[in-house]
Formats: sequence, C-alpha cells, structure tokens
Amino acid sequence: MAGHVIEDSYSTAAIRIEDQDPEPSRPVGEFICNVATNDWVNDEYKLISLDVHEKALTAAAGQFFHLLCPSPDGAEVWMRRPMSVYRVDKQNRRVEFLYKCEGRGTKGMSTLEAGDEFNISGPLGIGFWLKPEWKNIVVLGRGVGLATLAPLSQLASDQGVGITAILSARNPDVVMSRDLFQSYNADIIEVLDTDGSSEVSNVERIIQSLIGEGKADAFFTCGSNRLLNLMKQMGKKHGIPGQVAMEQIMVCGFGACYVCVRTFEIDGDRVLKRVCREGPVFNMEEAVGW
Repeated sequence: MAGHVIEDSYSTAAIRIEDQDPEPSRPVGEFICNVATNDWVNDEYKLISLDVHEKALTAAAGQFFHLLCPSPDGAEVWMRRPMSVYRVDKQNRRVEFLYKCEGRGTKGMSTLEAGDEFNISGPLGIGFWLKPEWKNIVVLGRGVGLATLAPLSQLASDQGVGITAILSARNPDVVMSRDLFQSYNADIIEVLDTDGSSEVSNVERIIQSLIGEGKADAFFTCGSNRLLNLMKQMGKKHGIPGQVAMEQIMVCGFGACYVCVRTFEIDGDRVLKRVCREGPVFNMEEAVGW
C-alpha cells in the first residue's frame, strides 16, 4: 500500500551541541512508499517520484529525507542516503527527488521501477525561510545543489517574491532544475564552464549588477564552496543576508550520532553544529567552507 506509515515521531531528547533546539518538536515518519516514476533526465541524473503518505507531504523547501536504497550489486547497503526534497506535489500526493547516479546508494536507487516499494524517513532538518521584507532574492547553485535550491522557487513564488536563479554547471546538458525554476517565473541566468561564464569573477559581476538593480534582498546557495565564499563576501560587503544548504555525510539523520558535525563561526567563536539537526540550511555568514 502506498504511503504506509511505520513510525511517525521521534524523541528530541538527544544531547545537543547548542543550548537550544531551533525546532524542539518536529514530527518525522518512516514510510513504505511506492515508486511512481524513476526516469533519466540526462546522462547523469534521474528524477524519482514517490506516492507517499500525507504526512510526508509536509516537507518544506530545504528539508531532506533519509532513503533506504536497494543494493546495486547484491551486497548490503548499510546506511541510508540523505537527499533533499526536489518537489512536493500535494495534489497528486507525491514527493520527488533529483539525484546523480554515482555511488552505490544512488546506483541502487536508479534500479527502482514503477510499483516498487521504497523505504524513506523524514522530513528531516531545518529548511529555507523567507522574511516579509525580502521582495527579490538571488539563488545561486551548481550541479545537484540546484536540486536542493529548486523548491525555494515555489516557496518564493507562493509569497510573491521575485527570483533570479543563477544556474552553474559544466555544460548546458547538465544544468539542473531549469524547468522548475521557469515554472515559478524565475529570471534564469546560466553560467557554464564550457564558455568560461562560470568563473567567479563573472558571477561576481552578475550579482553586483543585480544588487544595483535592487533585485538582491537575500542570497541563497548550495553545491559549491567557491560560490558560497563569493556570496558570503558580497553579502558582508553590501549588508545582504543569506542562507546556505550544506551537504554532508550522515548516519542517523536526526542528531544522535554526530557524524555530520561541521564548524561555524558565530560572533567570533567556532561552534559545532549538526547538519542534519540544526540544518541543513544555515545562516550563510556563519558557514565555514570546506
């Protein structure tokens, strides 16, 4: 049965690195879903759509699910794979994930066919947020990081916020999420390695122009350390706030194991935070590159 709930809550009593949980009560479920589609979008990426229980449809932009991927070769896949939500389709009761087939987990995931069962748990983590005073935002991402940022376009569109999406990739064939950004009326700028337009100096000129046009009330990024550092620098220079979705290896997904701890700078101090629990979306100015 599609969307069967195994468990729909977890304890928040784990010892914390920080003094206060940003969201002390967050329901999460473990679901047996049915695969609706699992199709290639290009030579490297697939888009999987799952029929899910209604509780999985509460996932917000920037949150993730922990996926129990099948084995691609007969050997057991020991750990779940964290994956950010690409799209929540409430009308059809589906959740979608856009993923690159490169490791054992995602290669196993790529073997799933329509009708197959798939075990997922979530939604997990802290997602993106928008402030009422932000009327125009700049989204900058690269590669599969764009899959994490894509749902932000729906969130912004629902709140009447203008979007400029700068999509970075090796070449035009692997520019991710173009169609989804377009469906929410985002202004799209593609920057590519093949023509040199993805160079940091050129991206900086583009962002500077957007600032001058009053189209940059907040910055959002994912998928590239150099682009994160650029946005941090420009945000600090121009007083523009921002958020970054961090990528990190995880084990438990809800803060108990501390495998996903990263370092952040807050008021001049180095602070450890769990990407799965305090994130994966963080204040951009506090994030330290990797």
